[in-house]
Amino acid sequence: MTAEPASADPAAPILLFDSGVGGLSVLGKVRKVLPQAPVMYVSDNAGLPYGSKTEAQIAARVSGLLGRLTERYRPRLVCIACNTASTIALASVREVLEVPIVGTVPAIKPAAAMTRTSVIGLLGTEATIRQGYVDRLEAEFAADKRLLRHGAPELVAAAEAKLRGLPVDPAVFTRAAAALRAMPDGGRIDTVVLACTHFPLLEAELAEAFGPGVRFIDGSDGIARRIAFLTQGQDWANSAEGDIALFTKDDPANECLIPALAHYGIARRLVF
Repeated sequence: MTAEPASADPAAPILLFDSGVGGLSVLGKVRKVLPQAPVMYVSDNAGLPYGSKTEAQIAARVSGLLGRLTERYRPRLVCIACNTASTIALASVREVLEVPIVGTVPAIKPAAAMTRTSVIGLLGTEATIRQGYVDRLEAEFAADKRLLRHGAPELVAAAEAKLRGLPVDPAVFTRAAAALRAMPDGGRIDTVVLACTHFPLLEAELAEAFGPGVRFIDGSDGIARRIAFLTQGQDWANSAEGDIALFTKDDPANECLIPALAHYGIARRLVF
């Protein structure tokens, strides 16, 4: 069906959905192009991590949650700020929701344009790296390149810990880099696709682990541009109470996220 804005209300938010805090990396880019936009950030922390779930579990959970969220909060646009959820559930979500949907896909196309050695590394969740969607992106945009994939669930936990101000073992980043480097032609990797929205939050640590000469790319800039395009000409009205972070589980550990959420302009926390 054709997606139309769910509400002409200037206060209708952009809803950014992720399994955890990874989508904040997308929110940061959205803030740069649409600083006036009201945002509702949804963290499905009750379902985290997605990468270890089956495709059927993820598709059912994401579709069901977004259906209930859009019915209750009437967003003008939904962004699935999660590579795993997007590569598995984007098509089904677009079939059932009557609002514009922006997904997140691994940035293989820009990586193919960036690489000089023709060897690209891709870090994602275990669920993302095995998707046919990724196979199709590789065939379309990187058929003449070598794409090396590694599932790095430890990095999701590391990003969640980092934003809560908790210590992270540097060996997590060393292991991710070493796994890609150990693959055939892995020593020639000069470009790494961060195919999980959690991972750009760790770019500095990953850059140190990979060493000089490696560039990183993710899809957040393209997502922000797409959201700006789909909402151009619309009116915006921010709530006097500030933007909201919505969690699917009441977890005391979320208290540690208050400074990180404030950094991204989020003033309130609720449980859905």
